[in-house]
Amino acid sequence: MASSVLDMSVSLDGYIADLNDYLGGEDDHRLHNWPEGDFLDEWNACGAVVAGRRTAELMDHWGGDHNGAPIFVPSHRPPSPAARWGYPLVTYVRDGIASAMEQAKAAAGGKDVQVRGGYTGQSALAAGVLDEIQVHQIPVLLGQGHRLFDVLPGLVELEIVRVIDTPEATHLRYRVRR
Repeated sequence: MASSVLDMSVSLDGYIADLNDYLGGEDDHRLHNWPEGDFLDEWNACGAVVAGRRTAELMDHWGGDHNGAPIFVPSHRPPSPAARWGYPLVTYVRDGIASAMEQAKAAAGGKDVQVRGGYTGQSALAAGVLDEIQVHQIPVLLGQGHRLFDVLPGLVELEIVRVIDTPEATHLRYRVRR
C-alpha cells in the first residue's frame, strides 16, 4: 500500500528556508548540499507528489511532472496559466488536503506519495493523511526563516523507521503513529 511521505531538508534549528525562500548559505542552497545517493532513487520512484502551492510555484511545478509522476496541489485559488494549460500532469485540488492525498494515492499505483512543503505537511498531519516524515537534518543553524513545523494540531507521536548518519546530514525517517 502506498505511503504518504513528507520529505524535507531542515537546519538544526528547524528551518526549511530563509525569509526569502532560499535554502541558506553563501550559495543559497546550503540545505541541499549533501550527496543524494539512494534518496534520489527513492524520490524518483514515487508514484505521485502532493505539493503546496507556494512550493510548486517556486519550483515551477518541476517542469510539469515529477519524473513522469503527477503532481497534486491543494489550493483554494485557480492555478497559474502555466499549470492550467501547459502542465497536464499538474492538478490543482480545490477541496482540501485529504482530497488531494486521496487523488495522489489513487494515481500513484501503489507507490509512495512524496509530500513537499512545510505548510502542506502540517495540513496533512492535521487531517490525519500523512503516513511518514523523512527529515534530512543539516548541520547548520540558519537563525531565521520558515520553520518546518510552526503549527501542529497538537502532540504527534512518531516511530523511528530509519536513521542514516553521514558527515553532511543525518537522515531520519519516522512513521506517524495513529
